[in-house]
Amino acid sequence: MIAARLTEVRSRIAAAARSAGRDPSSIQLIAVSKTFPIELVHEAYAAGQRDFGENRVQEALQKIERAADLKVRWHFLGHLQTNKVRKAGTVFATIQSVDSIELLQKLDLVAVEAGATPELLIQVDVAGEATKFGAPPADVPRLFEAATRSQATRVVGLMTLPPVPQTPEDARPWFKEVRDLRDGWLESGVPGSMLRELSMGTSGDFEVAIQEGATMVRVGAAIFGSRRRTA
Repeated sequence: MIAARLTEVRSRIAAAARSAGRDPSSIQLIAVSKTFPIELVHEAYAAGQRDFGENRVQEALQKIERAADLKVRWHFLGHLQTNKVRKAGTVFATIQSVDSIELLQKLDLVAVEAGATPELLIQVDVAGEATKFGAPPADVPRLFEAATRSQATRVVGLMTLPPVPQTPEDARPWFKEVRDLRDGWLESGVPGSMLRELSMGTSGDFEVAIQEGATMVRVGAAIFGSRRRTA
């Protein structure tokens, strides 16, 4: 079941990329395994999936331990509280939710101490939703500037989580806005290495995100089925 769903998602990614004149291999699929049991991670891994995303530190640490024999690249997608940085900062290949200079600096300090080199994405809040995290666009240049002093971590792009769309097309303006912000920051002199990735799009709208420039899509339900609720 998981293998068939992965094949379908990869096919849709490829079709969306080709429709935008892009190379399908330029799109990285993050299988969002939050709330799903480790057995499904193993099943997806057996089907060739290597990148997995988690939202809660404690749940992720348990899965990481139980998948220690697998060559998984773990991505942290949820809001990371500064008091969880020491636990999270050394086990994830990528942390996609950096939204403050304080968090950026703490992650770098922990990485230096542990000899780790995680990649970071700056989470941009383009919609200003009270229930969402992320740095307002006006604050992002200061994060780039702070990142130039990092010793172990590397900012490699942007992540966004726009309002839940009624239809996939409803998400397009938000994805386009983040892409336009990226392009503007590149023109202003931000190094291209800091803006290599655009993590945009989930199960309901990843094809639109790819058409608007996403290099990473975060897909859970389309691979694992309906989300399992946690307390």
